[in-house]
Amino acid sequence: MDSSFLLLPFGNDLLVVALVIRHHGRFPFYVLSAACGSMVGVFFLDWIARKGGEAGVQKVAGKSKFEKLKRKIGENGALALAIGCLAPPPFPFTMVVATTSALAYPRKKLLWIVGLTRALRFTIISLLAIRFGRLIIRVTSTPAFKWTMIGFAFLCFAGSAISIAKWIRGGRSGKKEEPPKVAAQGAPSRPS
Repeated sequence: MDSSFLLLPFGNDLLVVALVIRHHGRFPFYVLSAACGSMVGVFFLDWIARKGGEAGVQKVAGKSKFEKLKRKIGENGALALAIGCLAPPPFPFTMVVATTSALAYPRKKLLWIVGLTRALRFTIISLLAIRFGRLIIRVTSTPAFKWTMIGFAFLCFAGSAISIAKWIRGGRSGKKEEPPKVAAQGAPSRPS
């Protein structure tokens, strides 16, 4: 569920690195698996964002952030998605996907862009893991790293819980705007 509303920055990256360090020859399989996992997460995020529409995403992201993303994505949605897929956190990738989806960007195109650019990202990470694997293993064997990862996991769990709560609240309170009622003569009626 990478690339969804769950908070797990570098989750797939770290998993790919750990697997590639142990089995260099299998890295194409790990890249493909991680890219597919990203696509699944994006599919669910896309589904929720389309359902909530612009109003739902705006409630989660905030009005100013949403408007800024809307302007940037309106200029070139494919480029915004590609940059988001390649950029590391704290780039607001989830909000880019949600905003793109709320603006009715074609789902098939969105998933292809995510799949291809995430595959590129995981390929680069895999090649770096092959090159620097021994150094990475030494660092990950230290007690400081292990405690840091425990703290990081706790923060990801708490952040995911907050993120899910925001999306649930945003979806429940996000009422669809009704079009104005038309009077018999064709002019919009005024509310009383």
